[in-house]
Amino acid sequence: MALSQTGIRRWYLVHKWTSLICTAFLLLLCVTGLPLIFHHEIEELTGAHSSIEQVAGGGTASLDTMVEDAKRRAPAQVPGFLFWDSEKPLVAVVTASSLTDQQNIVIHYYDARSGAHVPAPPHDEGVMAFLLDLHKSLLMGLPGTLFLGLIGLIFAVAVVSGVVVYAPFMRKLAFGTVRKDRSPRVRSLDTHNMVGIVTLGWVMVVGLTGLILTMATPIALIWQIDELSEISAPYEGKPPPTRLASLDTAVAAARAAAPGGQKLSSVAWPGTMFSSKHHYMIAFSGETPLTERLIHPAFVDAETGRLTEIRDMPWYVKGLFLSVPLHFGDYGGMPLKIIWALLDIAAIVVLWTGLRLWFGRRRVPIEKRVEELRGGGVPEPAE
Repeated sequence: MALSQTGIRRWYLVHKWTSLICTAFLLLLCVTGLPLIFHHEIEELTGAHSSIEQVAGGGTASLDTMVEDAKRRAPAQVPGFLFWDSEKPLVAVVTASSLTDQQNIVIHYYDARSGAHVPAPPHDEGVMAFLLDLHKSLLMGLPGTLFLGLIGLIFAVAVVSGVVVYAPFMRKLAFGTVRKDRSPRVRSLDTHNMVGIVTLGWVMVVGLTGLILTMATPIALIWQIDELSEISAPYEGKPPPTRLASLDTAVAAARAAAPGGQKLSSVAWPGTMFSSKHHYMIAFSGETPLTERLIHPAFVDAETGRLTEIRDMPWYVKGLFLSVPLHFGDYGGMPLKIIWALLDIAAIVVLWTGLRLWFGRRRVPIEKRVEELRGGGVPEPAE
């Protein structure tokens, strides 16, 4: 059903003002997101642990020994997480001032084969760390992240309204036409519309996954209330353990019960965001670049080292984990990253032409401008 002139005017206003609100922030996200697509390759060039050779099957060094060494190197901190590198025989032990501290952390790297400490630059220093912080939170922590979530919602409205407005404009023109014989303003608008509609699918995927990623903390809190409360129910009234079981023993118990085709991904200590106060959470993941983000948590009693249960993650947590590779395009190797980068550049073109249209706007009634830009033959008024 065709929109009336009044309907087009309303959608045009919705698109204009929602775009104006979010364009500057989106331009910042696209510019900072471009190098982040290649963050792994950039870190490989600058990281001290990049010389570790790849060895299939990982290593057999004692995890307890690595944790004790990390505690010795950071005596004022406590271990909270441990991660296995998906490509190299590296283990990362994360320590912080407390189990709930997610800001003041230190990452200690170890050779998974020998247990030797691997020197590496601090994770929160350098250009890439700055760009990531700027991209995900505008350097403002959780408030900045949630603010970007609001910008994502406004962006979704801008995209939908842009599609609605695009249709009547192009009714008399072929798809993707750029009228090079018209004024610079019309050429800018046609470029804006053409690139925007071509990249629409990608923009929606990246925008939606980015919105989901801004909700990481609320999603984790929901998971704690929903899933971890069930795990903790049998321990109600019991104080947290004062002496923890061997991490090697706990991992061995979880590995023995893990489903086939799974590899060790991470460990969360008791009392952290991803575990109860009475369990190690030992996560397993798939083997492919996409499924390695989907974890299956095994909960091991932190006092006895015995397996409590293995359960699947709920759908909303799976959505969060899958949003990371979809957002940055890092699940299909270098060819996909190059495609993601080209689409990111195209999005920058859309945003930049949108800004040019706004700053070069003329004091012309919307009705006359709509008629002009849809190819209705109305002469362009003087600036």
